[in-house]
Amino acid sequence: MKENYSAMCENILNNLNDKKKLLLHSCCGPCSSYVISYLTKYFDITILYYNPNIFPYDEYLKRKEEQIKLINEIDKVNCVDIIDCDYDNDYYNECIKGLEKEPERGNRCKVCYYLRMEKTAILAKENDYDFFCTTLSVSPYKNAEWINNYGKELENKYNVKWLYSDFKKKDGYKKSIEYSKKYNVKLICSNDVHFVNEEHAEAHDRLICLSTGKDLDDPKRMLYTKQEWMKTREEMNELFADVPEALSN
Repeated sequence: MKENYSAMCENILNNLNDKKKLLLHSCCGPCSSYVISYLTKYFDITILYYNPNIFPYDEYLKRKEEQIKLINEIDKVNCVDIIDCDYDNDYYNECIKGLEKEPERGNRCKVCYYLRMEKTAILAKENDYDFFCTTLSVSPYKNAEWINNYGKELENKYNVKWLYSDFKKKDGYKKSIEYSKKYNVKLICSNDVHFVNEEHAEAHDRLICLSTGKDLDDPKRMLYTKQEWMKTREEMNELFADVPEALSN
């Protein structure tokens, strides 16, 4: 039976006896907006902005600026501040070597989750935080089971408590969009592209099998969603009709 990580989070929060210190890894301002709002009454929160996966550097700086802007403007009960880590895209690229062609939600994502979460756990332990966590699970495209399994593993490794969570639940993702609009934090849509036209999806699927030495009926082979073609503006407008501003940012 699948774990209800949202309920596990609620149970932890409801059993806190006093205000605690939380080191919260944030992937970006929009995703952190709901999470900060949800957790601020329970914790003094320090945002850890550690995202060496973002490229190029100019894009990294833009996202960091939006994160700082949100922290300054968002309504909060307790203290919210930020730790800004050095940008180290070379280290990230070294960590994912050999996984560059992995699809979204594939093994490259596992490495990317763990890399950022381990940095958070280490700093949480070194600086006497009560808990560590990440905003990653607010996205409907992020695997909450992987995230929480890594969190538990890192809790045991570094002896610092992991805050179980699945922030996309209770309309968390929808609320993050609403908060981003409220605080004028820029949302940006993206298109993961691996082939040009929609009709190339099946050919791409077979090419992946050939390049990885797997059979089509192998349940453990690399799989894409078959949605990774280069979308037209009209297709992107349809996909992101609920957040049209994300197409112009």
